[in-house]
Amino acid sequence: MDGEAAGAANMAIDQAVLEAVAAGSSPPTLRFYAWAPPCLSLGRSQHLSEVDLAACGRAGIDIVRRPTGGKAILHTDELTYSVALLQTDPRTEGGIVEGYRRLSEGLLAGLRRLGVPAAQASKSTKSPEEVTAVCFETPADYEITADGRKLVGSAQWRAGGGVLQHGSLPLRGDLGRIVDLLPFSDGERKYQRDRLLQKAITLEEAIGHAVSYERVAEALVAGFGQALNVNLVPGQLTPEELTRAARLREERYLCPDWTQRL
Repeated sequence: MDGEAAGAANMAIDQAVLEAVAAGSSPPTLRFYAWAPPCLSLGRSQHLSEVDLAACGRAGIDIVRRPTGGKAILHTDELTYSVALLQTDPRTEGGIVEGYRRLSEGLLAGLRRLGVPAAQASKSTKSPEEVTAVCFETPADYEITADGRKLVGSAQWRAGGGVLQHGSLPLRGDLGRIVDLLPFSDGERKYQRDRLLQKAITLEEAIGHAVSYERVAEALVAGFGQALNVNLVPGQLTPEELTRAARLREERYLCPDWTQRL
């Protein structure tokens, strides 16, 4: 379980762990972390024009581009998980959607330990015209919902024989804040904010009381262990992972050529 770090560092660590797992120098890894300062992350192929850069600057919000796909997420007041496995691992065989389904079982089991009425989303029928820049606007196949509203936003990346899946679990706060960081007109902003709050939910709202980061992480560890039939043991980033992450942070995730490439 890691503490808080800036967006570029968090994404660099996730990639460094994935590379180490794929190379066989690290075991399959489940990681939890938080973000400081708050950060808006973009999907790998999302256009930078979908972000209000000036608004992010005024609010002190960092911007980073994830190695995974999807749309924008505002990372604050949340727990983020990441899982790195081999593509040959039985828990990730069958492609991205099937991998989502299996790994989501771990999230479900952990959330139910906290008393969350969690479920896996059914197949989305959302038309392309309805897609917005906001990740939490609609759940994808097998993402986690509570009371029919999206609770966990996840994305997956497969590279070099490895699989990285990471996702955001908002613990508390105003999920509508992200709308202020996107280039909507005033009228459209209110509409999108209201729409988002109808379709997404925080953990605190789902169960009616606040839960600490540590308690949520403990529940998810137990849930992944139960659902995936694995014995999880605490660990630390290896010196090799730390060295590789430091290089990726400087050469990729802080680099405008990566962040501003679309």
